[in-house]
Amino acid sequence: MTSVEELKLRVRELENELIKCKQKRCTAMCAEEPADNNHPHHRPRIDKMSAEVVDSNPYSRLMALKRMGIVEDYEVIYCILLLSDTHKCCTTPLILFDYDKVELANMNRLFFQPHQAGLSKVEAAEHTLRTINPDVQFETHNYNITTMDNFAHFMDRISHGALQDGKAVDLVLSCVDNFEARMAINTACNELSQIWMESGVSENAVSGHIQLIIPGETACFACAPPLVVAANIDEKTLKREGVCAASLPTTMGVVAGILVQNVLKYLLKFGTVSHYLGYNAMQDFFPTMAMKANPTCDDRHCRKQQDDYKKKEAERPKKVVEQAVEEEVVHEENNWGELARVLTLPKSIVHSK
Repeated sequence: MTSVEELKLRVRELENELIKCKQKRCTAMCAEEPADNNHPHHRPRIDKMSAEVVDSNPYSRLMALKRMGIVEDYEVIYCILLLSDTHKCCTTPLILFDYDKVELANMNRLFFQPHQAGLSKVEAAEHTLRTINPDVQFETHNYNITTMDNFAHFMDRISHGALQDGKAVDLVLSCVDNFEARMAINTACNELSQIWMESGVSENAVSGHIQLIIPGETACFACAPPLVVAANIDEKTLKREGVCAASLPTTMGVVAGILVQNVLKYLLKFGTVSHYLGYNAMQDFFPTMAMKANPTCDDRHCRKQQDDYKKKEAERPKKVVEQAVEEEVVHEENNWGELARVLTLPKSIVHSK
C-alpha cells in the first residue's frame, strides 16, 4: 500500500510537471503574441541578443561590456556542462547532472523552494531557471555518473553535447561534494582532453577554491590528490551518524561567483583566467597559484595528455626575441679627470646669515 509520504511526493512531482508545461505553453504563446497584461510574469524567448538600451531588453547591461570593448562576442558560447549544486543563469545551453534530490536541509544555501522537496535537483533547477530565463536550453540527467553505464553516457554527452551535431561541450563545471565524483569527472575529461573547472568548499564552510584544469598542461585532480584519495580511503566510511558538514551560504555564494566569473573570462576571452584561486573567509585571503601537471600522475590518460602537450609545444614555432642594442653613451671630455657632480639643494632649505 502506498504511504502518505509517497503520495505527497507524487503530488509535488505532478505539480512541478504542471508548472513546466505551463512555462513551455506560455513561452510558445508569448512568442506568437505581443506582450500584454495577460502575461505579466513571462516574456518570449529571444533568438538574438540585442544591444538596444531599453527597459524591456534583459541583455542591455551585458551588451554594454561589448560596447566598452571588454567582450568581443557573447554568442561564441555553445554549450556548458554543469554538475551538481552551483546553478547560474546564462543564455547558452546547459546540461545538468545530479543524482540527488532536493531536501529541506538544502534551503539554507541553494535557490530551491520548499515545495520542490523530494524532486530531483536537476529537475527543480530546470524549473526555476527556465522561469528566470526562457532563452536557456536545458538537458537534465538524474543519475550517478560514477556507475559504469552512466559514466559511458556521461562521456558521450561531453563529446557530443553541443548545439552543433557531433561537437563537444565548451566547458565542464564540477560543483560536486565528494571525491568519487571528482575523480570520475577527472578521468572522463583526461580521456577526452576536455577542459574543465573544479570547485569546492571546505567542511567547515569558511574556505573554498576554484581550479582550471587543462589536460596535459595543468595539474589534474589526480596529479595532487587529497589524502583521502591518495590513501584509497573509502570516504563513505568517514561519515558518522548525526554528523554533517557545515554549510555557510555566503561562502558558497562567493565561491560560486568566483567560479562563474572565471568561466565568463575563459569563454568570452577577457581579463586574466585564474588557474587556481582560493578563498579564506576568516582572513579575507584570496591565494592564487598555477600548478603544473605531475609526470608521475596515477591517471594514464593524464600522462598521455602531457606527452601530447610536450609534442605540440616542441612543434610550435619559437618566438624570436630581438635584443635591443644599447647605444654607447659618449660623454664630453672632462679636463679635471673626474665625473662632474651637480648638487641640487631642496627649495625648503633656508640659509641663515
